[in-house]
Amino acid sequence: MSDKITNWSRNDDAMVEDAIRRGATRRELLQLMLAGGVALSAGGLVLGRASNAVAATPTKGGHLKAAGWSASTADTLDPAKASLSTDYVRCCALYNRLTFLNKDGITQMELAESIKTADAKVWTVKLRSGVTFHDGKTLSSADVVFSLKRHLDPDVGSKVNSIAKQITGIKAVDPLTVEITLANPNADLPTILAMHHFMIVQDGTTDFSKGIGTGAFKVETFQPGVKSVFVKNPDYFKAGGANIDSFEYFAISDDTARVNALLSGDVHLAASITPRSMKLVESQPGFVLSQTTSGNYTDLNIRLDMEPGSKADFIQGMKYLVNREQIKKSVLRGLAEVANDQPISAANIYHNAELKAKAYDPEKAKFHFEKSGLLGQSIPIVASDAATASVDMVTLVQQAGSEIGMKFDIQRVPSDGYWSNYWLKAPVHFGNINPRPTADILFSLLYASDAPWNESQYKSEKFDKMLIEARGSLDETQRKTIYGEMQVMVAEEAGTVIPVYISNVDAISGKLKGLEANPLGGQMGYAFAEYVWLEA
Repeated sequence: MSDKITNWSRNDDAMVEDAIRRGATRRELLQLMLAGGVALSAGGLVLGRASNAVAATPTKGGHLKAAGWSASTADTLDPAKASLSTDYVRCCALYNRLTFLNKDGITQMELAESIKTADAKVWTVKLRSGVTFHDGKTLSSADVVFSLKRHLDPDVGSKVNSIAKQITGIKAVDPLTVEITLANPNADLPTILAMHHFMIVQDGTTDFSKGIGTGAFKVETFQPGVKSVFVKNPDYFKAGGANIDSFEYFAISDDTARVNALLSGDVHLAASITPRSMKLVESQPGFVLSQTTSGNYTDLNIRLDMEPGSKADFIQGMKYLVNREQIKKSVLRGLAEVANDQPISAANIYHNAELKAKAYDPEKAKFHFEKSGLLGQSIPIVASDAATASVDMVTLVQQAGSEIGMKFDIQRVPSDGYWSNYWLKAPVHFGNINPRPTADILFSLLYASDAPWNESQYKSEKFDKMLIEARGSLDETQRKTIYGEMQVMVAEEAGTVIPVYISNVDAISGKLKGLEANPLGGQMGYAFAEYVWLEA
Protein backbone atom coordinates (compact mmCIF):
# COMPACT_ATOMS: atom_id res chain seq x y z
CA MET A 1 0.00 0.00 0.00
CA SER A 2 1.54 3.28 -1.09
CA ASP A 3 0.79 6.58 0.62
CA LYS A 4 0.19 9.19 -2.08
CA ILE A 5 0.07 12.05 0.45
CA THR A 6 1.40 12.68 3.90
CA ASN A 7 -1.19 12.57 6.66
CA TRP A 8 0.24 15.65 8.35
CA SER A 9 -2.07 18.60 7.76
CA ARG A 10 -2.75 22.21 8.59
CA ASN A 11 -4.86 21.01 11.51
CA ASP A 12 -1.81 19.19 12.88
CA ASP A 13 0.29 22.34 12.40
CA ALA A 14 -2.28 24.22 14.45
CA MET A 15 -2.02 21.58 17.17
CA VAL A 16 1.76 22.09 17.38
CA GLU A 17 1.32 25.87 17.41
CA ASP A 18 -1.14 25.61 20.28
CA ALA A 19 1.31 23.42 22.20
CA ILE A 20 4.04 26.04 21.71
CA ARG A 21 1.73 28.71 23.07
CA ARG A 22 1.07 26.52 26.12
CA GLY A 23 4.80 26.31 26.79
CA ALA A 24 5.50 22.72 25.65
CA THR A 25 9.16 21.64 25.64
CA ARG A 26 10.98 20.70 22.44
CA ARG A 27 10.97 17.05 23.52
CA GLU A 28 7.22 17.15 24.07
CA LEU A 29 6.71 18.75 20.68
CA LEU A 30 8.81 16.12 18.89
CA GLN A 31 6.86 13.35 20.63
CA LEU A 32 3.65 15.01 19.48
CA MET A 33 4.90 15.07 15.87
CA LEU A 34 6.15 11.46 16.00
CA ALA A 35 2.68 10.42 17.07
CA GLY A 36 1.36 12.24 14.01
CA GLY A 37 3.75 10.46 11.65
CA VAL A 38 6.45 13.10 11.21
CA ALA A 39 10.01 11.76 11.09
CA LEU A 40 12.58 13.25 13.46
CA SER A 41 14.54 14.49 10.46
CA ALA A 42 11.57 16.64 9.43
CA GLY A 43 10.66 17.68 12.94
CA GLY A 44 12.87 20.75 12.88
CA LEU A 45 11.16 22.04 9.73
CA VAL A 46 7.73 21.61 11.26
CA LEU A 47 8.86 23.27 14.49
CA GLY A 48 10.38 26.21 12.60
CA ARG A 49 7.21 26.70 10.60
CA ALA A 50 5.06 26.50 13.72
CA SER A 51 7.31 28.90 15.62
CA ASN A 52 7.11 31.45 12.81
CA ALA A 53 3.34 31.14 12.78
CA VAL A 54 3.17 31.70 16.52
CA ALA A 55 5.38 34.76 16.18
CA ALA A 56 2.71 36.23 13.90
CA THR A 57 -0.16 35.31 16.18
CA PRO A 58 -3.46 36.30 14.55
CA THR A 59 -5.82 38.71 16.23
CA LYS A 60 -9.25 37.27 16.91
CA GLY A 61 -12.51 39.06 16.18
CA GLY A 62 -13.81 41.76 13.87
CA HIS A 63 -16.02 42.02 10.79
CA LEU A 64 -14.33 41.75 7.38
CA LYS A 65 -15.77 43.31 4.22
CA ALA A 66 -14.42 42.26 0.81
CA ALA A 67 -15.35 43.06 -2.78
CA GLY A 68 -14.99 40.66 -5.70
CA TRP A 69 -15.45 41.59 -9.36
CA SER A 70 -18.26 39.35 -10.58
CA ALA A 71 -21.72 38.35 -9.40
CA SER A 72 -25.11 37.52 -10.89
CA THR A 73 -28.60 36.40 -9.94
CA ALA A 74 -27.35 32.89 -10.74
CA ASP A 75 -24.97 33.00 -7.74
CA THR A 76 -25.13 29.68 -5.91
CA LEU A 77 -24.17 27.93 -2.68
CA ASP A 78 -24.08 24.59 -4.49
CA PRO A 79 -20.37 23.82 -4.98
CA ALA A 80 -21.05 21.51 -7.92
CA LYS A 81 -22.56 24.41 -9.86
CA ALA A 82 -20.12 27.13 -8.75
CA SER A 83 -18.81 29.07 -11.73
CA LEU A 84 -17.78 32.54 -10.53
CA SER A 85 -15.10 33.68 -8.13
CA THR A 86 -17.82 34.87 -5.75
CA ASP A 87 -19.26 31.34 -5.74
CA TYR A 88 -15.84 29.93 -4.84
CA VAL A 89 -15.40 32.39 -1.95
CA ARG A 90 -18.75 31.42 -0.47
CA CYS A 91 -18.19 27.68 -0.93
CA CYS A 92 -14.72 27.83 0.64
CA ALA A 93 -16.24 29.54 3.68
CA LEU A 94 -19.15 27.11 4.11
CA TYR A 95 -17.74 23.73 3.10
CA ASN A 96 -14.54 21.68 3.15
CA ARG A 97 -12.88 19.38 0.65
CA LEU A 98 -11.31 16.00 1.27
CA THR A 99 -7.96 17.58 0.36
CA PHE A 100 -6.59 21.06 -0.34
CA LEU A 101 -3.63 22.65 -2.09
CA ASN A 102 -1.27 24.63 0.13
CA LYS A 103 0.63 27.72 -0.96
CA ASP A 104 3.41 25.56 -2.42
CA GLY A 105 1.00 23.55 -4.57
CA ILE A 106 1.36 20.47 -2.37
CA THR A 107 -1.79 18.41 -1.82
CA GLN A 108 -2.60 17.92 1.84
CA MET A 109 -5.46 16.47 3.88
CA GLU A 110 -8.57 18.34 5.01
CA LEU A 111 -11.73 16.26 5.71
CA ALA A 112 -9.77 13.17 4.76
CA GLU A 113 -7.39 11.80 7.35
CA SER A 114 -5.61 9.80 4.67
CA ILE A 115 -5.98 8.79 1.02
CA LYS A 116 -4.17 5.62 0.01
CA THR A 117 -3.82 3.42 -3.04
CA ALA A 118 -1.75 0.48 -4.26
CA ASP A 119 -2.40 0.91 -7.97
CA ALA A 120 -3.71 4.48 -8.52
CA LYS A 121 -7.02 2.94 -9.58
CA VAL A 122 -8.68 1.91 -6.31
CA TRP A 123 -8.38 4.50 -3.53
CA THR A 124 -9.24 4.22 0.15
CA VAL A 125 -10.29 7.45 1.87
CA LYS A 126 -10.26 7.58 5.68
CA LEU A 127 -12.27 10.48 7.11
CA ARG A 128 -11.54 12.55 10.19
CA SER A 129 -13.73 11.58 13.11
CA GLY A 130 -15.81 14.05 15.09
CA VAL A 131 -16.37 16.53 12.26
CA THR A 132 -19.86 18.03 12.35
CA PHE A 133 -22.04 19.98 9.93
CA HIS A 134 -23.49 23.36 10.85
CA ASP A 135 -26.74 21.68 11.94
CA GLY A 136 -24.94 19.30 14.30
CA LYS A 137 -24.99 16.17 12.10
CA THR A 138 -21.73 14.18 12.18
CA LEU A 139 -19.78 13.83 8.93
CA SER A 140 -19.80 10.26 7.62
CA SER A 141 -18.88 8.29 4.52
CA ALA A 142 -22.49 8.62 3.28
CA ASP A 143 -21.95 12.37 2.86
CA VAL A 144 -18.84 11.79 0.75
CA VAL A 145 -20.54 9.17 -1.42
CA PHE A 146 -23.51 11.48 -2.00
CA SER A 147 -21.30 14.49 -2.76
CA LEU A 148 -19.15 12.68 -5.32
CA LYS A 149 -22.06 10.89 -7.03
CA ARG A 150 -23.79 14.23 -7.63
CA HIS A 151 -21.07 15.13 -10.16
CA LEU A 152 -21.98 12.05 -12.22
CA ASP A 153 -25.68 12.92 -12.40
CA PRO A 154 -26.34 14.93 -15.60
CA ASP A 155 -29.42 16.51 -14.01
CA VAL A 156 -27.21 18.21 -11.38
CA GLY A 157 -25.27 20.15 -14.01
CA SER A 158 -21.91 19.82 -12.25
CA LYS A 159 -19.14 21.99 -13.69
CA VAL A 160 -16.69 19.10 -13.23
CA ASN A 161 -18.83 16.33 -14.72
CA SER A 162 -16.23 15.59 -17.41
CA ILE A 163 -13.50 15.20 -14.79
CA ALA A 164 -15.69 13.16 -12.42
CA LYS A 165 -16.60 10.69 -15.18
CA GLN A 166 -13.37 8.82 -14.54
CA ILE A 167 -14.90 7.67 -11.24
CA THR A 168 -16.70 4.37 -11.89
CA GLY A 169 -17.32 3.28 -8.30
CA ILE A 170 -17.98 5.06 -4.99
CA LYS A 171 -18.95 3.09 -1.93
CA ALA A 172 -19.01 3.43 1.85
CA VAL A 173 -16.90 0.72 3.49
CA ASP A 174 -17.78 1.85 7.01
CA PRO A 175 -18.96 5.16 8.58
CA LEU A 176 -15.51 6.75 8.15
CA THR A 177 -14.14 4.92 5.09
CA VAL A 178 -14.91 5.42 1.40
CA GLU A 179 -13.59 3.42 -1.54
CA ILE A 180 -13.25 5.18 -4.90
CA THR A 181 -12.63 3.19 -8.08
CA LEU A 182 -11.46 4.83 -11.31
CA ALA A 183 -11.91 3.64 -14.88
CA ASN A 184 -8.13 3.88 -15.33
CA PRO A 185 -5.24 4.61 -12.94
CA ASN A 186 -4.84 8.30 -12.07
CA ALA A 187 -2.28 9.26 -9.44
CA ASP A 188 -3.71 12.79 -9.38
CA LEU A 189 -7.01 11.87 -7.76
CA PRO A 190 -6.16 13.46 -4.36
CA THR A 191 -5.23 16.72 -6.11
CA ILE A 192 -8.35 16.65 -8.27
CA LEU A 193 -10.42 16.34 -5.08
CA ALA A 194 -8.92 19.67 -3.95
CA MET A 195 -10.81 21.51 -6.70
CA HIS A 196 -13.48 23.92 -5.45
CA HIS A 197 -16.36 21.92 -6.90
CA PHE A 198 -15.54 18.80 -4.90
CA MET A 199 -16.66 20.31 -1.59
CA ILE A 200 -18.44 17.80 0.66
CA VAL A 201 -22.14 18.48 1.27
CA GLN A 202 -24.59 16.70 3.52
CA ASP A 203 -26.16 13.44 2.31
CA GLY A 204 -29.52 14.04 0.65
CA THR A 205 -29.21 17.83 0.30
CA THR A 206 -31.55 19.34 -2.29
CA ASP A 207 -31.90 22.87 -0.90
CA PHE A 208 -28.53 24.65 -0.97
CA SER A 209 -29.82 28.09 0.00
CA LYS A 210 -28.88 27.48 3.66
CA GLY A 211 -25.29 26.45 2.86
CA ILE A 212 -25.14 23.65 5.44
CA GLY A 213 -21.53 22.47 5.43
CA THR A 214 -18.65 21.67 7.78
CA GLY A 215 -16.82 24.92 7.04
CA ALA A 216 -15.45 27.74 9.18
CA PHE A 217 -18.52 29.94 8.62
CA LYS A 218 -22.31 29.73 8.57
CA VAL A 219 -24.70 31.67 6.35
CA GLU A 220 -26.42 34.68 7.88
CA THR A 221 -27.53 36.36 4.64
CA PHE A 222 -27.40 35.14 1.04
CA GLN A 223 -28.76 37.44 -1.66
CA PRO A 224 -27.70 36.20 -5.13
CA GLY A 225 -26.15 38.97 -7.17
CA VAL A 226 -26.23 41.34 -4.18
CA LYS A 227 -24.26 40.24 -1.12
CA SER A 228 -23.54 37.45 1.35
CA VAL A 229 -22.91 37.69 5.09
CA PHE A 230 -21.31 34.88 7.10
CA VAL A 231 -20.72 34.31 10.81
CA LYS A 232 -18.02 32.22 12.48
CA ASN A 233 -18.80 28.55 13.10
CA PRO A 234 -18.04 28.02 16.83
CA ASP A 235 -17.90 24.23 16.38
CA TYR A 236 -15.39 24.14 13.51
CA PHE A 237 -13.18 21.05 13.61
CA LYS A 238 -9.90 22.88 12.97
CA ALA A 239 -8.12 24.13 16.06
CA GLY A 240 -8.94 27.76 16.84
CA GLY A 241 -11.38 28.12 13.95
CA ALA A 242 -11.54 31.29 11.85
CA ASN A 243 -9.91 34.44 13.20
CA ILE A 244 -12.64 36.91 12.19
CA ASP A 245 -16.11 36.79 13.75
CA SER A 246 -17.94 37.51 10.51
CA PHE A 247 -17.47 38.70 6.96
CA GLU A 248 -19.46 40.23 4.13
CA TYR A 249 -18.73 39.55 0.47
CA PHE A 250 -20.18 41.25 -2.60
CA ALA A 251 -19.13 42.27 -6.09
CA ILE A 252 -18.20 45.66 -7.53
CA SER A 253 -17.73 45.00 -11.23
CA ASP A 254 -16.13 48.35 -12.08
CA ASP A 255 -12.43 48.22 -11.26
CA THR A 256 -12.14 51.91 -10.36
CA ALA A 257 -15.17 51.77 -8.07
CA ARG A 258 -13.81 48.63 -6.41
CA VAL A 259 -10.47 50.30 -5.69
CA ASN A 260 -12.17 53.47 -4.44
CA ALA A 261 -14.21 51.36 -2.01
CA LEU A 262 -10.93 50.05 -0.61
CA LEU A 263 -9.25 53.46 -0.39
CA SER A 264 -12.28 55.01 1.33
CA GLY A 265 -12.32 52.26 3.95
CA ASP A 266 -15.60 50.67 2.83
CA VAL A 267 -13.88 47.30 2.23
CA HIS A 268 -10.70 45.62 3.49
CA LEU A 269 -10.02 43.77 0.22
CA ALA A 270 -10.59 44.69 -3.45
CA ALA A 271 -10.07 41.54 -5.51
CA SER A 272 -8.33 41.28 -8.87
CA ILE A 273 -7.49 44.88 -9.69
CA THR A 274 -6.11 45.95 -13.06
CA PRO A 275 -2.53 47.11 -13.66
CA ARG A 276 -3.86 50.66 -14.14
CA SER A 277 -5.16 50.70 -10.56
CA MET A 278 -1.95 49.44 -9.04
CA LYS A 279 -0.16 52.78 -8.99
CA LEU A 280 -3.12 54.45 -7.31
CA VAL A 281 -3.16 51.85 -4.53
CA GLU A 282 0.61 51.94 -4.10
CA SER A 283 0.60 55.73 -3.82
CA GLN A 284 -1.72 55.65 -0.81
CA PRO A 285 -0.27 54.83 2.63
CA GLY A 286 -1.85 51.95 4.53
CA PHE A 287 -2.57 49.70 1.54
CA VAL A 288 -0.68 46.76 0.03
CA LEU A 289 -0.89 44.47 -3.00
CA SER A 290 -1.05 40.67 -2.95
CA GLN A 291 0.17 39.05 -6.18
CA THR A 292 -0.61 35.46 -7.24
CA THR A 293 0.71 33.89 -10.44
CA SER A 294 -1.12 30.59 -10.63
CA GLY A 295 -1.06 29.73 -14.32
CA ASN A 296 -3.67 31.90 -16.04
CA TYR A 297 -2.52 32.83 -19.54
CA THR A 298 -3.57 34.34 -22.85
CA ASP A 299 -2.15 32.41 -25.81
CA LEU A 300 -1.84 32.94 -29.54
CA ASN A 301 -3.29 29.87 -31.27
CA ILE A 302 -2.16 28.82 -34.75
CA ARG A 303 -4.10 25.85 -36.08
CA LEU A 304 -1.79 23.22 -37.50
CA ASP A 305 -4.49 21.88 -39.84
CA MET A 306 -4.99 25.18 -41.68
CA GLU A 307 -2.92 27.73 -43.55
CA PRO A 308 -0.66 29.38 -42.42
CA GLY A 309 -0.17 27.04 -39.43
CA SER A 310 0.36 24.03 -41.65
CA LYS A 311 3.78 25.50 -42.39
CA ALA A 312 6.00 24.73 -39.37
CA ASP A 313 8.35 27.61 -40.11
CA PHE A 314 5.54 30.13 -39.80
CA ILE A 315 4.90 28.94 -36.24
CA GLN A 316 8.61 29.08 -35.39
CA GLY A 317 8.75 32.60 -36.79
CA MET A 318 5.85 33.70 -34.59
CA LYS A 319 7.50 32.28 -31.46
CA TYR A 320 10.61 34.38 -32.14
CA LEU A 321 8.57 37.48 -33.04
CA VAL A 322 6.62 37.61 -29.76
CA ASN A 323 8.45 39.91 -27.35
CA ARG A 324 7.65 38.26 -24.01
CA GLU A 325 9.53 40.75 -21.85
CA GLN A 326 7.76 43.67 -23.51
CA ILE A 327 4.38 42.02 -23.01
CA LYS A 328 5.23 41.53 -19.33
CA LYS A 329 6.48 45.09 -18.79
CA SER A 330 4.35 47.21 -21.14
CA VAL A 331 1.09 45.32 -21.61
CA LEU A 332 0.77 43.81 -18.14
CA ARG A 333 2.90 46.34 -16.21
CA GLY A 334 5.03 43.66 -14.59
CA LEU A 335 2.06 41.56 -13.46
CA ALA A 336 3.23 38.39 -15.18
CA GLU A 337 6.00 35.84 -15.45
CA VAL A 338 7.64 35.03 -18.78
CA ALA A 339 6.32 31.73 -20.12
CA ASN A 340 7.81 29.11 -22.40
CA ASP A 341 4.96 28.12 -24.74
CA GLN A 342 3.49 25.37 -22.59
CA PRO A 343 0.68 25.49 -19.98
CA ILE A 344 2.40 24.22 -16.82
CA SER A 345 3.40 27.31 -14.83
CA ALA A 346 5.93 27.60 -12.02
CA ALA A 347 3.03 27.33 -9.55
CA ASN A 348 2.78 23.64 -10.51
CA ILE A 349 5.14 21.12 -8.91
CA TYR A 350 5.78 19.55 -12.34
CA HIS A 351 6.88 22.78 -14.05
CA ASN A 352 9.98 22.25 -16.21
CA ALA A 353 12.19 25.18 -15.22
CA GLU A 354 14.95 24.01 -17.56
CA LEU A 355 12.81 24.70 -20.62
CA LYS A 356 13.74 28.24 -21.60
CA ALA A 357 11.44 30.65 -23.40
CA LYS A 358 12.42 31.69 -26.92
CA ALA A 359 14.10 35.08 -26.85
CA TYR A 360 12.74 37.91 -29.00
CA ASP A 361 14.75 37.67 -32.24
CA PRO A 362 13.26 39.43 -35.31
CA GLU A 363 16.03 38.19 -37.59
CA LYS A 364 15.39 34.54 -36.72
CA ALA A 365 11.68 35.22 -37.15
CA LYS A 366 12.33 36.69 -40.61
CA PHE A 367 14.44 33.65 -41.56
CA HIS A 368 11.57 31.28 -40.72
CA PHE A 369 8.93 33.46 -42.41
CA GLU A 370 11.05 33.49 -45.59
CA LYS A 371 11.51 29.73 -45.37
CA SER A 372 7.74 29.29 -45.04
CA GLY A 373 7.18 31.40 -48.16
CA LEU A 374 4.88 33.77 -46.28
CA LEU A 375 7.10 36.83 -45.78
CA GLY A 376 5.32 39.86 -47.19
CA GLN A 377 1.90 38.23 -47.27
CA SER A 378 -0.90 39.59 -45.05
CA ILE A 379 -1.86 37.14 -42.29
CA PRO A 380 -5.17 37.72 -40.42
CA ILE A 381 -5.07 37.42 -36.60
CA VAL A 382 -8.34 37.46 -34.63
CA ALA A 383 -8.22 39.20 -31.25
CA SER A 384 -10.81 40.37 -28.73
CA ASP A 385 -11.12 41.94 -25.30
CA ALA A 386 -12.65 38.60 -24.31
CA ALA A 387 -9.11 37.17 -24.21
CA THR A 388 -7.21 39.17 -21.59
CA ALA A 389 -4.71 41.66 -23.10
CA SER A 390 -4.84 39.96 -26.52
CA VAL A 391 -5.49 43.23 -28.40
CA ASP A 392 -2.42 44.87 -26.87
CA MET A 393 -0.35 41.73 -27.46
CA VAL A 394 -1.25 41.45 -31.14
CA THR A 395 -0.53 45.16 -31.65
CA LEU A 396 3.05 44.55 -30.49
CA VAL A 397 3.33 41.56 -32.83
CA GLN A 398 2.04 43.67 -35.74
CA GLN A 399 4.60 46.40 -35.03
CA ALA A 400 7.44 43.89 -34.78
CA GLY A 401 6.34 42.23 -38.01
CA SER A 402 6.28 45.52 -39.92
CA GLU A 403 9.96 46.03 -39.14
CA ILE A 404 10.93 42.81 -40.97
CA GLY A 405 8.39 42.96 -43.80
CA MET A 406 5.83 40.63 -42.23
CA LYS A 407 2.24 41.92 -42.45
CA PHE A 408 -0.49 41.07 -39.95
CA ASP A 409 -4.12 42.06 -40.37
CA ILE A 410 -5.60 42.50 -36.87
CA GLN A 411 -9.26 41.51 -36.89
CA ARG A 412 -10.63 42.84 -33.61
CA VAL A 413 -14.00 41.28 -32.82
CA PRO A 414 -16.51 41.89 -29.99
CA SER A 415 -16.32 40.00 -26.71
CA ASP A 416 -19.91 38.87 -27.14
CA GLY A 417 -19.85 35.58 -29.00
CA TYR A 418 -16.05 35.37 -29.21
CA TRP A 419 -15.73 32.01 -27.49
CA SER A 420 -18.42 30.36 -29.62
CA ASN A 421 -17.65 31.99 -32.98
CA TYR A 422 -13.87 32.45 -33.13
CA TRP A 423 -12.03 30.54 -30.41
CA LEU A 424 -10.85 27.11 -31.64
CA LYS A 425 -12.11 28.01 -35.12
CA ALA A 426 -10.12 30.84 -36.68
CA PRO A 427 -6.75 29.87 -38.28
CA VAL A 428 -4.85 32.34 -36.04
CA HIS A 429 -6.56 33.66 -32.90
CA PHE A 430 -6.20 34.15 -29.14
CA GLY A 431 -7.41 32.09 -26.20
CA ASN A 432 -7.43 32.62 -22.45
CA ILE A 433 -6.94 29.65 -20.11
CA ASN A 434 -7.65 29.67 -16.37
CA PRO A 435 -5.46 27.76 -13.89
CA ARG A 436 -6.03 24.03 -13.43
CA PRO A 437 -4.61 22.09 -10.44
CA THR A 438 -2.86 19.27 -12.30
CA ALA A 439 -0.64 18.84 -15.34
CA ASP A 440 -2.84 15.97 -16.47
CA ILE A 441 -5.98 18.13 -16.59
CA LEU A 442 -4.21 20.82 -18.62
CA PHE A 443 -2.71 18.38 -21.10
CA SER A 444 -5.92 16.31 -21.37
CA LEU A 445 -8.03 19.42 -21.89
CA LEU A 446 -5.74 21.23 -24.33
CA TYR A 447 -3.16 18.99 -26.03
CA ALA A 448 -4.22 15.32 -26.16
CA SER A 449 -5.29 14.26 -29.67
CA ASP A 450 -8.91 14.04 -28.50
CA ALA A 451 -8.75 17.13 -26.23
CA PRO A 452 -12.03 19.09 -26.26
CA TRP A 453 -10.13 22.40 -26.30
CA ASN A 454 -7.25 21.46 -28.59
CA GLU A 455 -6.52 25.05 -29.59
CA SER A 456 -3.95 24.33 -32.31
CA GLN A 457 -5.18 20.84 -33.26
CA TYR A 458 -1.94 19.32 -31.98
CA LYS A 459 -1.89 15.55 -32.38
CA SER A 460 0.88 13.18 -31.30
CA GLU A 461 0.59 9.46 -30.55
CA LYS A 462 3.77 9.64 -28.47
CA PHE A 463 2.32 12.50 -26.40
CA ASP A 464 -0.94 10.60 -25.85
CA LYS A 465 0.90 7.50 -24.63
CA MET A 466 3.08 9.55 -22.27
CA LEU A 467 -0.03 11.25 -20.88
CA ILE A 468 -1.56 7.89 -19.93
CA GLU A 469 1.74 6.64 -18.51
CA ALA A 470 2.25 9.68 -16.29
CA ARG A 471 -1.38 9.70 -15.15
CA GLY A 472 -1.19 6.14 -13.85
CA SER A 473 2.27 6.25 -12.24
CA LEU A 474 2.76 6.55 -8.47
CA ASP A 475 6.49 7.20 -8.95
CA GLU A 476 6.84 10.98 -8.51
CA THR A 477 10.33 11.07 -10.06
CA GLN A 478 9.05 9.27 -13.15
CA ARG A 479 6.03 11.56 -13.42
CA LYS A 480 8.17 14.69 -13.20
CA THR A 481 10.45 13.37 -15.93
CA ILE A 482 7.55 12.49 -18.25
CA TYR A 483 5.71 15.76 -17.68
CA GLY A 484 8.96 17.66 -18.24
CA GLU A 485 9.45 16.01 -21.63
CA MET A 486 5.81 16.63 -22.55
CA GLN A 487 6.26 20.34 -21.85
CA VAL A 488 9.20 20.39 -24.27
CA MET A 489 7.09 18.63 -26.91
CA VAL A 490 4.26 21.17 -26.59
CA ALA A 491 6.66 24.13 -26.68
CA GLU A 492 8.43 22.85 -29.80
CA GLU A 493 5.65 21.12 -31.73
CA ALA A 494 2.27 22.66 -30.90
CA GLY A 495 0.90 25.79 -32.51
CA THR A 496 0.31 27.67 -29.28
CA VAL A 497 2.42 30.65 -28.29
CA ILE A 498 2.16 31.26 -24.54
CA PRO A 499 4.20 34.40 -23.86
CA VAL A 500 3.51 34.95 -20.15
CA TYR A 501 1.64 33.58 -17.15
CA ILE A 502 -0.60 36.42 -15.98
CA SER A 503 -0.65 37.44 -12.33
CA ASN A 504 -3.73 38.22 -10.27
CA VAL A 505 -3.44 41.15 -7.86
CA ASP A 506 -5.68 41.70 -4.86
CA ALA A 507 -5.46 45.11 -3.16
CA ILE A 508 -5.85 45.05 0.60
CA SER A 509 -5.91 47.31 3.61
CA GLY A 510 -2.81 47.24 5.80
CA LYS A 511 -5.11 46.12 8.61
CA LEU A 512 -5.78 42.82 6.85
CA LYS A 513 -3.14 40.21 7.71
CA GLY A 514 -2.37 36.62 6.82
CA LEU A 515 -3.19 36.71 3.10
CA GLU A 516 -0.92 34.37 1.12
CA ALA A 517 -0.62 33.26 -2.50
CA ASN A 518 -2.24 29.99 -3.57
CA PRO A 519 -2.03 28.08 -6.87
CA LEU A 520 -5.83 27.89 -7.07
CA GLY A 521 -6.05 31.64 -7.65
CA GLY A 522 -6.29 35.02 -5.97
CA GLN A 523 -7.79 35.72 -2.56
CA MET A 524 -5.75 32.79 -1.23
CA GLY A 525 -7.35 30.38 -3.69
CA TYR A 526 -10.68 32.04 -2.72
CA ALA A 527 -10.37 30.59 0.81
CA PHE A 528 -8.97 33.73 2.46
CA ALA A 529 -11.83 34.29 4.94
CA GLU A 530 -10.85 31.25 7.01
CA TYR A 531 -7.22 32.29 7.50
CA VAL A 532 -6.88 36.08 7.51
CA TRP A 533 -7.30 38.39 10.48
CA LEU A 534 -7.85 42.08 11.16
CA GLU A 535 -5.17 43.92 13.10
CA ALA A 536 -6.64 45.64 16.13
